[in-house]
Amino acid sequence: MSFNSFGHMFRFTTWGESHGEAIGCVVDGVPSLISLSENDLQGFLNKRKPAQSRYTTQRKESDTVKILSGVFEGKTTGTPISLMIVNEDQKSKDYSEIAEKFRPGHADYVYFEKYGIRDYRGGGRSSARETAMRVAAGGIARKILGKKITIRGAMVQMGDDAIDRKNWNWKEIDNNPFWCPDAKAAARWAKKLDAIRKNGSSVGAVIEVVAEGVPVGWGAPLYKKLDADIATAMMSINAVKGVEIGDGFAAAALHGEENADRMRMKKGSVEFLSNHAGGILGGISTGQPIVTRFAVKPTSSILTPVETVTKDGKNTTIVTKGRHDPCVGIRAVPVGEAMLACVLADHYLIHRGQQGKDSWK
Repeated sequence: MSFNSFGHMFRFTTWGESHGEAIGCVVDGVPSLISLSENDLQGFLNKRKPAQSRYTTQRKESDTVKILSGVFEGKTTGTPISLMIVNEDQKSKDYSEIAEKFRPGHADYVYFEKYGIRDYRGGGRSSARETAMRVAAGGIARKILGKKITIRGAMVQMGDDAIDRKNWNWKEIDNNPFWCPDAKAAARWAKKLDAIRKNGSSVGAVIEVVAEGVPVGWGAPLYKKLDADIATAMMSINAVKGVEIGDGFAAAALHGEENADRMRMKKGSVEFLSNHAGGILGGISTGQPIVTRFAVKPTSSILTPVETVTKDGKNTTIVTKGRHDPCVGIRAVPVGEAMLACVLADHYLIHRGQQGKDSWK
C-alpha cells in the first residue's frame, strides 16, 4: 500500500492499524531550533481521543504521544521527527462475527478487491484511529506557524439541524461535547443524538474550520493552489464526502455583484468588505480569515441490520457490534484543525523558500 504521506515541504507519513500494537507517524521538513515536547502535542490529541462523552465511541485510549527522534534538548534538530502512540484498548473479538462480511459504507469491499486481504479488526488502515497521528502532526505544524496564526474548528450542523450563526460564540465550543458555537443548537443536538444512539443508528455533520492571521500571498498558481490543497486535505479525512471554501456551493446562487469581495483602502492597506471567497483568490491567500467546511457522512457501523454480501458471494445481513461513534463528525473537529494546520505550514515553508532572505522574518 503506497500513498501514506501528505504534504510537500512539510510532510508526514502515518503508519499502523486500528487494532495493531501502535500507531505512529514520521514528520519531515520541520526547521531546526523550534521548541517542541510531547506536551505541545498532547493537548490537541486530548481533544480528539475517544470516550470523552456518551456521544463518542467508548474505546478508552489515552492517546499518549511519545517523540522518538528529531528533538534534542527540547529543540527540533531539523531531522525527521518520529511519533508513536501505543494502542491500549483494542477489542478485536468484537469484529469476529463480521470477518466474512463486508460492512456497507465502509472500505471493506474495496480494500479486499484491491489488496486481496482485509483487516476486519476495526478496519485496519481505513479506521479513523489513524487520524490521531494527523492531529499529532498538526501540533507540530502549529509550532512552525507560530502564535500569530490561530486555527479553530466547530461543528455547525448535525444531521439536518444547523446552528444559528447569529448565536456564534467561539467560547461555547468548550462548553459542550459537540464543539458547537451555538449553545441552543448544542442543547437540541444532545437530545437528538441520545435518541439516535439508543436506536442503534448514526447521523452526519458539517464541520467548519477557520484560520486567522494568515498573511496575503501563500499558495501558487496553477497546481499548488492553497484552496486545492485544503480541499485535498479535508477530503482525505475518514468519512468526509464534501468540502467547501468560503461560501462554497452557496456561491452558485449569487450574482456577480453579490459574490464580489469589494475592496477599499484603509490607512494605506487594502480592506475587504466581505469574505465570500473564504480568504483565498486565485489559489493565493488574501490575508482574510481562511474558511473551509466539510461534510461528514453518518457512521457506517450501526446496530441496525442492513443488507450486505459475504466474501464468498452470498447475500446476508449485518449488524456491526462494538464501540462506535453515533456522530463521527464530533471527533472530526480537531482532525480538520490539524489538517488545515499542516497545509498552512507546508505553504508557509514553500512561500518562505521563494522569498528574499529578510522578507519572511
